[in-house]
Amino acid sequence: MNRTGLQVGLGPAERAANWNKLGAEEFDVVVIGGGVTGAGAALDAATRGLKVALVEARDLAAGTSSRSSKLFHGGLRYLEQLEFSLVREALRERELMLTRLAPHLVKPVSFLYPLTHRVWERPYLAAGLLMYDTMGGARSVPGQKHLSHAGALRMAPALKQDALVGGIRYYDAQSDDARHTATLARTAARYGATVLTSTQVTGFLRDADRIAGVRVRDVESGEETEVRAQAVINATGVWTDELQKLSGGRGRFRVRASKGVHIVVPRDRIVSESGMILRTEKSVLFVIPWGSHWIIGTTDTDWHLDLAHPAATEHDIDYLLKHINTVLATPLTHDDIEGVYAGLRPLLAGENDQSSKLSREHAVARVAPGLVAIAGGKYTTYRVMAADAVDAVAADVSGRVASSITDQVPLVGADGYHALVNQADQLAAAHGLHPYRIRHLLDRYGSMIHEVLALAAEDPSLLEPVPEAPNYLQAEVVYACSHEAALHLEDVLARRTRISIEYPHRGVDCAEPVARLMARVLGWDDAKIAHEVEVYVQRVEAERNSQTQPDDQAADAKRSSAPEARDRLVEPVA
Repeated sequence: MNRTGLQVGLGPAERAANWNKLGAEEFDVVVIGGGVTGAGAALDAATRGLKVALVEARDLAAGTSSRSSKLFHGGLRYLEQLEFSLVREALRERELMLTRLAPHLVKPVSFLYPLTHRVWERPYLAAGLLMYDTMGGARSVPGQKHLSHAGALRMAPALKQDALVGGIRYYDAQSDDARHTATLARTAARYGATVLTSTQVTGFLRDADRIAGVRVRDVESGEETEVRAQAVINATGVWTDELQKLSGGRGRFRVRASKGVHIVVPRDRIVSESGMILRTEKSVLFVIPWGSHWIIGTTDTDWHLDLAHPAATEHDIDYLLKHINTVLATPLTHDDIEGVYAGLRPLLAGENDQSSKLSREHAVARVAPGLVAIAGGKYTTYRVMAADAVDAVAADVSGRVASSITDQVPLVGADGYHALVNQADQLAAAHGLHPYRIRHLLDRYGSMIHEVLALAAEDPSLLEPVPEAPNYLQAEVVYACSHEAALHLEDVLARRTRISIEYPHRGVDCAEPVARLMARVLGWDDAKIAHEVEVYVQRVEAERNSQTQPDDQAADAKRSSAPEARDRLVEPVA
């Protein structure tokens, strides 16, 4: 509990209490979907004074919101497409995140744009970047810096001499998307939202022609209940169309899934002080610094198969290697890859046959009285999307609905963060940790670091690193279960931490010790621990096998062969 008397933790006790609330109370708004837009909508509604429930069939950020490029950015390439309003809006949101809402989670990151054409390209890019540096009130990152051929190579010695004629460095921002989304959901809970994962919507309630709530199943126990609400928001991303069918109504728009694949390689494989952005024949390729790694992506291709588990193919990986190797003096190989992940962008269908050209604008539709759907958009603009969705359901909620105030509501952990950064050395000494470790924790939890470290008061061993994954402390695993709604091993290894993409073993080598730490909070016996480990190992094996397949169909068949951690999930029946 916090000083307002509202819960901040999302542990087993809170989950049990929240499940009871679902069936016993009536809500103003039920939000379906625990991605960034759904969590943002729950926070927006709660801070307007509405009684809110957020339900998610899998885990927080289980879909697109844990598999992005991990950037808060305006979208430099959208300037070329003349989508000025989208870029301005995104840059305004980037500034809010850096300064007020999530300075502990969102950080500036530099990119080198290698110039490949003499005379015209530098002034052309400079004009675009001048707009980019000033639109939306951007003030918290440095402006563009122009570099000669020699200067660009000093910044990025990994580049071939003939890969560029000069360069321009500019700044954007980045964040751990899954951690940001989970923090957003916890902030919604802090302001009174009832947040439940592993809670699948199986149908809609009706009063005459109105949607009056949802039927849900607890995926962990199989128990079912009805949740009464004045309004429902469908914020399920690539599942939007499926939920529309389940509601019995026709959607006002269609959502098209575009697969984006990223690979993760060690930092020492590309010697550079800065990230990079490279032009491709279709779009752009990012090389993004990520701790002791680089994230390289992304692809942009249609996906028509399993929405829960998009699979990267050998072709996808070869595409990324081919494009990055055109500029690297020492080429990357498959052996350099530590992690691979594939995500689906929920694009609004119909604008163009090429997914990379589909609009990143979002759309909100009142599908039926009491039901609003929101889809499209960019991770960066989730807050605007959420506000628009709550505005749209205001007509279905009795009484006056206040205006959105989330531009004034810092996420949990932001309060006091900057002071704690200045006190990192003292904190480190007090807990017997290296100051680097404290700063790493502060950039993951902000001022909630005290809760994480407090877990070690009775068991100092929790301040030791996770076996085979030394970037993380054992206390973080326990905290993921006691405060952050983690219910399964993959929740911790793939989302609360990023072990699944940051280590060549992809979490397999630390699966059992992590499961045993989780068992302390979740009450697992040895049989349950063994089951969780086996399911996770099969997931990793299926992903590895899918990444050797030549096409989507073959990759999907391999990936789909792995069992679900949440084995009571069912396909919706319209």
